[in-house]
Amino acid sequence: MHTRWKLLIASLLLLGWLGGARAENPQPSNHNILVIGDSLSAEYGIRRDSGWVRIIQQRLQQEAADYTMRNASISGDTTSGGLSRMPAALERYRPAIVVIELGSNDALRGLPLDMTRGNLARMIALAKDAGARVVLAGMQIPPNYGRPYSEQFRTLFVDLAKEHETGFVPFLLEGVALDRTLFQDDGMHPNEEAQSLIADNVWAVLGPMVAG
Repeated sequence: MHTRWKLLIASLLLLGWLGGARAENPQPSNHNILVIGDSLSAEYGIRRDSGWVRIIQQRLQQEAADYTMRNASISGDTTSGGLSRMPAALERYRPAIVVIELGSNDALRGLPLDMTRGNLARMIALAKDAGARVVLAGMQIPPNYGRPYSEQFRTLFVDLAKEHETGFVPFLLEGVALDRTLFQDDGMHPNEEAQSLIADNVWAVLGPMVAG
């Protein structure tokens, strides 16, 4: 047989083998819970593995729930940053549930609320398109940012959760925000003691989802 034909046949066989190998790769378990957030989820200023994401992982193990928390949170992140890296995170972890905890840094920078709303809406849509259920964490800011801005910021999370029918944590820092003893010296980031309370707030929504 001519050498060129031998090479062609060998190439076709190789392509077929590779295609078969890809088809036989095990599919992901789809039991990952992806958290995309900022410093409130990234264990900023506290010991590693002491944050609320880790606490929920421990609860999942206690409940014998076959889910694994995947924390893709970055301190200082905005909704724009979360949106830009979300496709890669979805591809990597193929989650069953996505917890979106972003927006506070948008407000601290005085970014337009329409931009924050649009970014979060697109993140929710991306997660749903990937087959994941979504939990949106509601955020609030003090009224000294201006009462109209603060109220509109709070309600944008409520509106998004209703519009997109997501799981919804009304306020991530419920039971924490007004207690200064639960914050680090910077007065902005919850300390280790606060993490179990934050975990309770998220678990109230996430727990029934993993049990169902």
